[in-house]
Amino acid sequence: MKTILEIKEFEQKPLAEHNLPGNTYEMISRGAAINPEAAALEFFLQGTDYKNSVRWTYREFLEKINQTANMFRSLGVGEKDVVSMLLPSVPQAHFTIWGGEAAGIVNPINPLLEAEQIAEIMNAAGTKVLVTTAPFPKVSFIWEKVEQIRDRVPSLETILTVDLAAFLSGPKKALVQLITWNEKRKIRPGRHIIHDFDQLLKTHAGNHLAFKRTIKADDTASLFHTGGTTGTPKLARHTHKNEIFDAWTLGQYQNLQAGFVIFCGLPLFHVNAVIVTGLMPFFYGCKVVLGTPAGYRGEGLIDNFWKIVEHYKLNTFSGVPTLFSALLNVPVEASDISSLEYAACGAAPMPVEVFHEFEKRTHVPIVEGYGLTEGTCVSAVNPKDGERRVGSVGFHLPYQPIKTALLKANNTYERDCAANEIGAVLIQGDNIFPGYTEESYNETIWVDPGDGSGRWLITGDLGRLDADGYLWLTGRKKELIIRGGHNIDPKLIEDPLHEHPAVSLAAAVGRPDAHAGELPVLYVQLEEDAKITSEELLQFAKENISERAAIPKEIVIVDEIPLTLVGKIFKPRLVWKEVDKIYLRTLQRTEGVEKAAVVTGPDKVRGMLARVNIQISAEADKEKTEAQAQQALGAFTVPFEITIKQD
Repeated sequence: MKTILEIKEFEQKPLAEHNLPGNTYEMISRGAAINPEAAALEFFLQGTDYKNSVRWTYREFLEKINQTANMFRSLGVGEKDVVSMLLPSVPQAHFTIWGGEAAGIVNPINPLLEAEQIAEIMNAAGTKVLVTTAPFPKVSFIWEKVEQIRDRVPSLETILTVDLAAFLSGPKKALVQLITWNEKRKIRPGRHIIHDFDQLLKTHAGNHLAFKRTIKADDTASLFHTGGTTGTPKLARHTHKNEIFDAWTLGQYQNLQAGFVIFCGLPLFHVNAVIVTGLMPFFYGCKVVLGTPAGYRGEGLIDNFWKIVEHYKLNTFSGVPTLFSALLNVPVEASDISSLEYAACGAAPMPVEVFHEFEKRTHVPIVEGYGLTEGTCVSAVNPKDGERRVGSVGFHLPYQPIKTALLKANNTYERDCAANEIGAVLIQGDNIFPGYTEESYNETIWVDPGDGSGRWLITGDLGRLDADGYLWLTGRKKELIIRGGHNIDPKLIEDPLHEHPAVSLAAAVGRPDAHAGELPVLYVQLEEDAKITSEELLQFAKENISERAAIPKEIVIVDEIPLTLVGKIFKPRLVWKEVDKIYLRTLQRTEGVEKAAVVTGPDKVRGMLARVNIQISAEADKEKTEAQAQQALGAFTVPFEITIKQD
């Protein structure tokens, strides 16, 4: 589909007539039936040895899912029981997700979270079975965390361990087994039953589900962690209908065909990897290439990425802006990447300069999209075959209406926005989750305009729809800091600092960064007569903030934190201050710029705008200086306008 008119024409057919599957198990089964002997999943362990891979046909892949589901049922997992997954990106993660959804409910968890957070998530989910890694080089930290928390999750009965040594061969395998042998000996059974995942899997049937269950479309399929304050994690409930619908609509929008080859380098605890490079391609009979347990972070993967594209004849891949920035440092000329049709980018805004430079060097078009865990994954995407508007996130997917509206202070509806008028981004559709497991989080996330259209999800984002239906994001009402595609709740930073006796007020905001998009920075107002340095507060932050990515890059002590008339912290002013600081610092390193001034503030169309004034000498090349300044500031995502004065 190329235009919003094509989407509206497609939507004329009632959704029920499209004959969607009733659950994710049926969805994958249908995909497997297209060509059972076609490749479904291929995995390589190391980016430096990317040609050494393991492959599963669709027949074999479905057998693994059956075995996994049967194994979970034998361990007592019923339709309302939870299997938590603390795994890197390995094939067993896919077996666990889809087999787990067939037997019960799956809860993927980020292994990089601190042990305390992992325990909180598992307790909130009511985990019955945990699938994790056995001790293995570079991922042994995962088992160390399991040992710390396993006795703090009362509902946990069984632990299944995945041994990554199975993907090695010859002397390397023997060496790793020797290294990990002593660590495995230390694993204590305790009150938990511990099994080797793959060994136990072999004892279960793979040609069918050995239990009776009618999986309803509205049954909970998964629980995804989306943040939340300490002690009360936000777990988003996804139904089978949510996941099926989102995967189906995206595939229809992109005209996905059997045999398409998709690379997965994003982590399988994240909805993008699970839906966009998982369920969607499996339904359409595509092949998924899973690269290294650490995905894009795997040793040698980025350095060899274009060779990997050539070897596997990849047609597309998904990533965050930092990935595209990193790939600009890898020469592409020596590799044949003609198989690549497009690349998808989401999770954070793409800097304009990175966008243009990537397409210029690779001739691979980038399609930017938008979505959130509460909307299962994807809600809007630029058309890969139509006009892509740089900076926008494209059109809404079929049967997923999006609108912008003005909301009152208590999140009640006032009116819809006109074209190009900024308002709250609202979404609807069968992809919208039923709510968080913790009811207190559900109180302010819905709005009903009262026009018969029903309730809409308040995304927390601000944006505008142009006259042609493209969505442009202009800010975030919910104040999340997005670091390299990773969402950071400011409360994770602010709450621990408010416990410090010297701190009166603390406000965390995102600082523009050319590589990560944003970095967390904390502004602090001290109690009267308090004597403490930024360095001492930063050390306190490192010791008390539970998420490493949330530790601020800098703590700035100020006389007063700006407040609104009603006494609330006015964070936009702090954000503007950070933009001014970083843009000015960047311009001072730009050739030809003698003096510069930056003033950032609100803008009716773009949400926020940096107004840049540059002074150059009479002898300087004005056009060259402006081009260099445009290129330097284009590495960031905040819009800017440049005015140059020449002596």
